Amino acid sequence: MMSKTAVHAVKAVVALAELSEEGFQGAGSIADRIGAPQNYLGKLLQTLARAGVVQSQKGLGGGFRLAKPAEQIRLFDIVDPIDNLSRWTGCLLGGAMCSQDAPCAMHEGWAIAREAYLGMLKTSTVANVLPKGRLAAGR
Repeated sequence: MMSKTAVHAVKAVVALAELSEEGFQGAGSIADRIGAPQNYLGKLLQTLARAGVVQSQKGLGGGFRLAKPAEQIRLFDIVDPIDNLSRWTGCLLGGAMCSQDAPCAMHEGWAIAREAYLGMLKTSTVANVLPKGRLAAGR
């Protein structure tokens, strides 16, 4: 359900969590680490910086780092700015007339799937997806 861009965003934030003690990381080193194109990842990280997930710093010694501890960053916080999950409130088939009172054929199934997916993203943190023992102490 997650777009390829959102997967890269999650991988980048996980990489930053693993490297958190090392300070700011350049987009190039993160891109190499996760196998993503550098320019693409730089723009993606800027989107996450605007969303408050990461911090960015220009200049020598600059780059990106987590804006808060991995335990406080939900996967939803990473995926929503990329995949615009907030728009997932409507009908799967795009029907303007679909509602609880007059559901389309996919209404109930989509509601169950949507709530399960969004619930998982809202209750899982970056710390939850880190390989065991890979979270750096501190930040």
